[in-house]
Amino acid sequence: MRLTEVPEAPARIPVGKKARSLRDYEWGTTLPMIIVHVAALGVFWTGMSATTWLLCAGLYFVRMFGVTGGYHRYFSHRTYKTSRAMQFVLAVIAQSASQRGALWWAAHHRDHHKYSDTPLDVHSPMQHGFWHSHIGWVFDHNSDTDWARVKDLTKYPELVALDKLWWLPPTLLGVLVWLVFGWEGLFGGFMLSTVLLWHGTFTINSLSHVWGRRRYATTDDSRNNWLLALVTMGEGWHNNHHHFMGSTRQGFYWWEIDMTYYVLRVMSWLGLVWDLKEPPARVYERQPATGSHPVAPHA
Repeated sequence: MRLTEVPEAPARIPVGKKARSLRDYEWGTTLPMIIVHVAALGVFWTGMSATTWLLCAGLYFVRMFGVTGGYHRYFSHRTYKTSRAMQFVLAVIAQSASQRGALWWAAHHRDHHKYSDTPLDVHSPMQHGFWHSHIGWVFDHNSDTDWARVKDLTKYPELVALDKLWWLPPTLLGVLVWLVFGWEGLFGGFMLSTVLLWHGTFTINSLSHVWGRRRYATTDDSRNNWLLALVTMGEGWHNNHHHFMGSTRQGFYWWEIDMTYYVLRVMSWLGLVWDLKEPPARVYERQPATGSHPVAPHA
């Protein structure tokens, strides 16, 4: 099979809530993640200069934007439009976060919304507990991309090829950082930022359905959390998002900081993206979850 060919969709076997044991996971596939976590400890050997801390922060936020603005708001929900070239760039930036391919990520996330907090939700903390929802689900025999869930994306052969080579962007980025910044840059800039990025992203699965406030009476237990929103550049406004997933903006009010949306707005001014979708007027009406009257939205 050629790299850009899409195989037939695998048979999907629904699984209900069940007790999980450590034997349920594909432990062999965890080795790269374990290596990155251990390698991040190399900062105790090399130290962390101011330059390395800046590199770590820069790689964290650029790649977090790849996850939030690319994987999530574009590939999963198509909340704005862009060119085919920029679409590929977004996929490369997103995959440099080493969270598998853009199509794999989108397929799983679309399933999350379809089955949110039911036994078929692959990473619901309500169904499977903290460990599984935070990280275990990634290794729960689901490494194949469900091409049927992302038919709108599989028409682009370059995205299909990149999805299959999902490990290439983070590997090349790590090598580049090592060549330019040496071992300190590799351990402190790349490895440490990758670990922080992983766990920052994963908190949306494990904590944002447990910790926070509910503005909207959604069918799941999604919640808004300002701290998670800061850590993830806006993804912590999770109850907002589950109430209306088609909005590019997830912080519906001016005080709900949403850095990903601000970056996308700047990109729209530059003509890199367009048709950013705004929340409809109905999301600002009286909400049964709180019984409050939200004030007018920000511009």
